[in-house]
This record gives sequence, C-alpha cells and structure tokens, in this order.
Amino acid sequence: MSNGIRCMWMRGGTSKGGYFLKSDLPSDTAARDAFLLGMMGSPDPRQIDGLGGADPITSKVAVVSASERDDADVDYLFLQVFVDQAIVTDAQNCGNILAGIGPFAIERGLVKAIGDETQVRIFMENTGQIAIATVATPNGSVTYKGESKIDGVPGTSAAVPLEFLDTAGSSCGALLPTGNAVDLINGVECTLIDNGMPVVVMRASDMGISGTESREELEANSELRAKLEAIRLQAGPMMNLGDVTEKSVPKMSMVSEATDGGALSTRTFIPHRCHASIGVLGAVSVATAAILPNSPAASVANLPEGNRKTLAVEHPIGEMTVVIDIDQDGQPKSAALLRTARKLFDGEVFAE
Repeated sequence: MSNGIRCMWMRGGTSKGGYFLKSDLPSDTAARDAFLLGMMGSPDPRQIDGLGGADPITSKVAVVSASERDDADVDYLFLQVFVDQAIVTDAQNCGNILAGIGPFAIERGLVKAIGDETQVRIFMENTGQIAIATVATPNGSVTYKGESKIDGVPGTSAAVPLEFLDTAGSSCGALLPTGNAVDLINGVECTLIDNGMPVVVMRASDMGISGTESREELEANSELRAKLEAIRLQAGPMMNLGDVTEKSVPKMSMVSEATDGGALSTRTFIPHRCHASIGVLGAVSVATAAILPNSPAASVANLPEGNRKTLAVEHPIGEMTVVIDIDQDGQPKSAALLRTARKLFDGEVFAE
C-alpha cells in the first residue's frame, strides 16, 4: 500500500504508538495487519525501516471508532505489533495506550469537549470492559500541558485519570481462572490472575533472583527466561488462553518486598522482554493478587487497612499507584489510577 493513512502518534502512559480511526484502516484484517507491520518496520529487531522503537512498548496501535453502545462513547481495539516477528495480535488490552484514547477521540471529533474536564467512556474491545477517562479540556479543547508526573516519563503533563469497571476475568473468564489463589507449576507457587490483564505472579526469590535486578540483567539471564517460559506455556491453558506460544499473554511478574516505601516490587516479562516499568492493567492484576490471602504476592506485600487500598506497585524505574475498592466479600470492585498522554504528531504514515 503506497498511499498514506491518517494517523496520530501519541505517548500513552509509558508506551507510545499509532492511533487510528477504524474507518481509515483497511477493513480486511490481513491487509490491515500487513500495513501495520510495514508501518512499524516489523519483523526486524531494530525496526529500522518503520516507526517502531525496537521495543514492544513502542510498537503499539489503537483503533478507535464511535460506539453504538449505550454505556460507551467510543470503541477501542488495541493491537500489539511484534518487533521481530510478523505478528499483530489483539490477545491483550493495553492500559497505557488507553490513556491516549480520550484525547484522541475528542481531537478527532468523536466526543465533544464539555467544560474544563470531559469524561470519555471507552469500551475496550479486547476484553469487553468499560473504562472511563477524564481528559483536561479547558476552553473546549484538549490540552496536554499539566503538572502531573508519572514514573518512566520525563517532565509533566495533564493528568488523565482512568477508572476501570468490572475488569475481573476480562480475558480468562474469571479473576482466578483455576479457582485457586495459588497453583504450583514446576515447583513454583504462582497466582494465575486476570483483573484486566492475564498475569502469572510469583515470588522473585522462587525464581532465583532478588527482584532488585535491572532490566538488562534479567534479559541477559537465559536460565531465568527459560524457567519463565516453561511456566508460561503451562499457565496458558490453565488460564483458558489455550496455546500461548505465539501470544503476548500471560505476562510474567516476579514480586518481592518493596524497596522504596511501596506495597511491593515487581519485575515483569511481557512475556519475552523485561518491561522497563509495568503495564497499567498488569499493575492492577498484580495489586489485586497482593490482596489475596496466602498468595505469593501477599507474602511480600505491605498492605494498608480498609476496603479502599492504595497500593504503590514498584517497578525498575519507579512506581505505579493503583487504587482498588473491595466489596464486602473481599473481592475487587473497581480499580483506578492516573496516567498522562501527549500528542507527538498528526499526519499520514506509510507502510512501503
């Protein structure tokens, strides 16, 4: 396809990628995926012939359209474009890219700005759940300037609070798809959990690491990566995800005691590269695992009292704070956190 397609490139949270109106992309899935692979420059570890940044967190796509649902303003489909494989998958959601959906929808005229703040109700097609984004719209237009800071992003931007509703079991059919807070896989205690993102949570010490290592150290640890993949391939069917050999879920998060005053610390593979931080919905799932009695995460977590728990989930470059409301039965009712977004360019992109 030699013609360009209209696209807005945005940073959403600690990720970035291309945001498209659904109507601007090819309607045929194979043609759409071929365009996106060419646009990103995949498959190639450097993505030198495309816009991808040689990292899964910079090789992402959002497809947005006006929603026909009564409970949503827009529909959002997240697509992960693999870096070194010719794969485009919708097997997961992305809460970081989600942070840019509200601003994008307003900029493209799908939602009208109302007052100094505009709420955008977003139906997440990947998981069938609703998120509500609050976007700063002074004078009736989106602003990206503000005083909010998130770890992993330099400087400050306008806050984009995100509230997630009914995310439990969004991909796996249940918060705990096996029905257990702890499952033993290859001798390692794991929590197989899905509160918006399928994640396998295990103690870092059980994987032979301290949990304080850098991303580079962990990626160079071939023995660790082999152990993680062996567990992941067994966890996939147990989580109702089937054969996950070529899937980007479940994520693999190793937890340890917090080192900087948070609730707990994480090192997460997504699934074959170590995340520079942690995904938004991945953080929600890990934080939820921490409130489950006798789970690996609970054994290392420092938890506050009360039915509203504010948990700082530490990661290699800072922390992500998750607020979880718990019902009278001790089950998660809703989760919220704060992200930021910024428009990087608006124009046309080309695949060849």
